[in-house]
Amino acid sequence: MDAIKYVEDQFTREMNYPDFRVGDSVEVSLRIIEGEKQRIQKFKGDVIQMNGVGAVKTFTVRKMSNGVGVERIIPFASPNIDEIKVLKKGKVRRSKLYYVRDLVGKKARIKEKTFIKN
Repeated sequence: MDAIKYVEDQFTREMNYPDFRVGDSVEVSLRIIEGEKQRIQKFKGDVIQMNGVGAVKTFTVRKMSNGVGVERIIPFASPNIDEIKVLKKGKVRRSKLYYVRDLVGKKARIKEKTFIKN
């Protein structure tokens, strides 16, 4: 097991991402390479799951595009991630939000977490 951990440590890069969880609405800026050109594409949606640990940790972002649900699985250790912005914190009680796939309209919304300052 130590050999596997050693190899994972060699390939993982420093990740300075904000703290986000399942249910949060995020905007992920991904570097897209087309031939010799590079551009930044923003993928905005809700985090519906997080999987893995260490070098193989991934998160899934779901958005609606022209009435069609689009999901993208993004590895945390990907060199193509330019930045991640947390747009709003979601109030959820589950770690996997697969039920959102079957919901339509207002029911598919995730409630926003409100903070009370004392």
